[in-house]
Amino acid sequence: MEDNIRADALKRLNYIEGHLNGIKRMVAEDQYCVDILKQTYAVRKAIERLEARLLEGHLRNCVPSAIAQGSTDRVVSELMALYELKPASSLLQDIDYQDTGGHQALQR
Repeated sequence: MEDNIRADALKRLNYIEGHLNGIKRMVAEDQYCVDILKQTYAVRKAIERLEARLLEGHLRNCVPSAIAQGSTDRVVSELMALYELKPASSLLQDIDYQDTGGHQALQR
């Protein structure tokens, strides 16, 4: 992970953590449910932005590097499983798969 993405991710995580602590306090103080729900929505959106940033970094750096090293099938399987286009159990099978037809075995 690049330093700027790591720093941004940590900043976002600190914000999310603080926000969650605030929500916990709101629940403990028995505040109005709609106000709490608004705050949980804000946290959910913050997590989505964190995920988008992490994915961007992965696509810009990790994916090209893995493809250059010949791990295209593994990268595609991971991304497909991440987005539930392919079950995670098949991802594990793909990673453990040893092709006897002269193709390189996938390794983690």
